[in-house]
Amino acid sequence: MAELTTLARPYAKAAFEHAQANQQLASWSAVLSLAAAVSQDETLQQVLKAPRLTSVEKANTFNEVVGDKFDAQAQNFIHVLAENERLLLLPEIAALFEVFKAEQEKSVDVEVTSAFALSTEQQDKLAKVLSARLSREVRLHAAEDSTLIGGVIIRAGDLVIDGSVRGKIAKLAEALKS
Repeated sequence: MAELTTLARPYAKAAFEHAQANQQLASWSAVLSLAAAVSQDETLQQVLKAPRLTSVEKANTFNEVVGDKFDAQAQNFIHVLAENERLLLLPEIAALFEVFKAEQEKSVDVEVTSAFALSTEQQDKLAKVLSARLSREVRLHAAEDSTLIGGVIIRAGDLVIDGSVRGKIAKLAEALKS
């Protein structure tokens, strides 16, 4: 995974810098999201992995699949990726682009997993507190997991706050073992 990220980073950064310079972050986000989804199609993956096809043929096939949804710049980006045999990295490139975009926009996606459904009021209050703590705009995504017994687990990027009863029991068990 780290190797894929390393290979994808220069392309994601180049796309981000281009989009930022042309004030097209939202449109490039949509383009890369679509490209990542298209690149995951099994039939297209067979085409992209075919050793008998040239990079130009692969790029042209990819661009034909997306049709008129890509402008000339996006099609050129696909050609560059094809020339460097990086079309299969599109999901990773799209993910890194979103990280760069979120950093620029000072926003973060936060996943909150709780034992019981959180009310809208609780979600709003939690989002406000997290926004203050992280100094970013928070987009909250709530999920339920009854195995937590009680409490919540909050994930924001690489930050994980485990306030669940299950997590506390596990820590207690680990302390008793040592």
